[in-house]
Amino acid sequence: MSCEKQQEMSSISPQNWAKRTVDISEKDSLIYGKTYLSIYAQIYSLSEHKKHDLTAMVSLRNTSDEDTIYVLKAMYYDTHGKLVRTYFNKPIYLAPLETAEIIIDEKDVAGGTGSNFIFEWKMPKTAVEPLFEGVMNSTMGQQGLSFTTQGKRIK
Repeated sequence: MSCEKQQEMSSISPQNWAKRTVDISEKDSLIYGKTYLSIYAQIYSLSEHKKHDLTAMVSLRNTSDEDTIYVLKAMYYDTHGKLVRTYFNKPIYLAPLETAEIIIDEKDVAGGTGSNFIFEWKMPKTAVEPLFEGVMNSTMGQQGLSFTTQGKRIK
């Protein structure tokens, strides 16, 4: 058994997304799409003056069992529509039925109560659209809270 502490992989680190990048310039027959996903880094608790911080898991899912799809950008915006960060802006691939995840730590409240993601993607004409979901949760003592959101195609 190793005593070394296992290095955690951060979804913010560009080096981790770089491992998934792919050149799709030769794939000119791909269909373009854009999806909006609501995320909650915080929710109101008891009143509009008290907020509860949440951990958010953003799930990027290839729902096709045959085709690889490509996510071009993942951009995270705050409650006021200001860009907080871009997770990647070079195409990454998702193999058939593969899922990639972005984790927003509970202590990262930059997005606020109305944060959003915009995903741009491309897929073969025969593929099924990707699915973008958010799972927000928090546990305090013996109380737990969790809920989900689903992306909406906007282009």
